[in-house]
Amino acid sequence: MSEHVRVAIEDNILRLTLARPEKKNALSMAMYSVLGEALTKAETDPQVRAILIAAEGDAFTAGNDLADFAAVASGKLDRKDMTSHLLLNALARADKPVIAAVQGLAVGIGVTLLLHCDLVYVAADARLSTPFVSLGLVPEAASSWLLQARIGYARAYAMMALGESLDGTTAVTLGIANAAVPASEVRARALAAAQQVVARPIGALQATKRLMRDSEAIRAVMEREGEVFAARLRTAEAAEALRAFAERRAPNFRGIVG
Repeated sequence: MSEHVRVAIEDNILRLTLARPEKKNALSMAMYSVLGEALTKAETDPQVRAILIAAEGDAFTAGNDLADFAAVASGKLDRKDMTSHLLLNALARADKPVIAAVQGLAVGIGVTLLLHCDLVYVAADARLSTPFVSLGLVPEAASSWLLQARIGYARAYAMMALGESLDGTTAVTLGIANAAVPASEVRARALAAAQQVVARPIGALQATKRLMRDSEAIRAVMEREGEVFAARLRTAEAAEALRAFAERRAPNFRGIVG
């Protein structure tokens, strides 16, 4: 169990709250494990009729804790020992409705997990970004497929390759989120949606979600991405990007080939 994820079931809603605000809710391996296990258990728990993912503080999540990436890049940690796949696989398999409340920064996994949520509410001034290439890496969570399916190849490529960000209002316009509201109202708006969902027939909701999402195809894309991601973590480009981040300087990829 991680002290940085709060897990509670209230009124048939599984509430998963990221609680590491001092680190902008960057996801550690322990946090991935708790989130993945909670989502997996929810699928067979009759008490749970909807899942609400939210976060404390002024950020949804700054993405993966880069210390873990650096440990893999330096050989101190085996990629197989990372636990992000527990969350990703659980999201891909989830049949019950998943709702997200997003404020402030949503970086990397903070954006790609939204592509697996059924309802997303964002702060109008939220900033969504997927800077995988900037870290010498590639997309994950099937986002190489799902993001461009939502917003088109040109915009998705600009987010991935150039690190371009979207504000909450634009995320709604492009179809990543359902509504943009003031930051102070995001969690209440998402909770209200979760309460509406809970009142619906759960069997019909699950059947509808299975018809609308190809879970097998999503997992297949995740597997391909995971293989490339693991290989990229061991490249000189990733090592330079992570060193530069730690040293608070701009990375220099000139002279590094592949």
